[in-house]
Amino acid sequence: MSSFAENLNNMPPIDHIDALELIDQEGAIEIIENRPGKAGSVALYNALLQEFGVLDSNAAKKGLELYAEHTEDARSNPGKHPNIDRLFNLIENSGELRIRILLI
Repeated sequence: MSSFAENLNNMPPIDHIDALELIDQEGAIEIIENRPGKAGSVALYNALLQEFGVLDSNAAKKGLELYAEHTEDARSNPGKHPNIDRLFNLIENSGELRIRILLI
C-alpha cells in the first residue's frame, strides 16, 4: 500500500487552483483553499473530480484509499482531519457533493 505522499506524486498538478468549492444538494458551500496544510486535500479532491466528475460514495471510498495512513488516524480521531471526515460522511449517508474549481 502506498503512502499519502506517494499517492500525491501521481495526482494532477494543482498550481492553477486557488481553492475548491464543495457544494451539497441544498447549495451549501464549503471551501478548501490551496495553501500549506490543505494542498494535499485539494490535490486529492481534484483528482477525484477528474476521475468521477462528482464526489459521491464511490469517489469517497477511493479518496479514503488515497489518504492512506491518514484514513486510520481520522477514523481514530474524529474531527482531526475534516477533509477525510467529509468522505466518511458521504459514504455513511450516500451523499454527493459537486466540486467547483476556483482558478488563480
